[in-house]
Amino acid sequence: MRFIALDKLINLHDGYRREFRVEYQRLLLLQHEGERYIVEALCPHLEHPLMEAWLEGGELLCPLHGYRFSLLTGRLIEATREDCRPLRVWPVAYEGPDVGISWTDG
Repeated sequence: MRFIALDKLINLHDGYRREFRVEYQRLLLLQHEGERYIVEALCPHLEHPLMEAWLEGGELLCPLHGYRFSLLTGRLIEATREDCRPLRVWPVAYEGPDVGISWTDG
């Protein structure tokens, strides 16, 4: 595994959202209620961008169809149409003043 810095800790605040590309994957780094999360940037239902998703407590709601996912585990909590796979989530990693992800190649 290797650390990939996404941003500086000093730049993060509640309401922060920014999309990154790490190799083939689009990631969304966000901070909500003092907690930081890294999730895939597209909803697994129909690949709608999650940049404008609603956040309530520890849940993320896709703005297209209202699918609800756990920010901690990615578990699908509510599907408004057909079921879909869970949202991919990654642990947030820190190295000095940087926040990022521990990435496994391959």
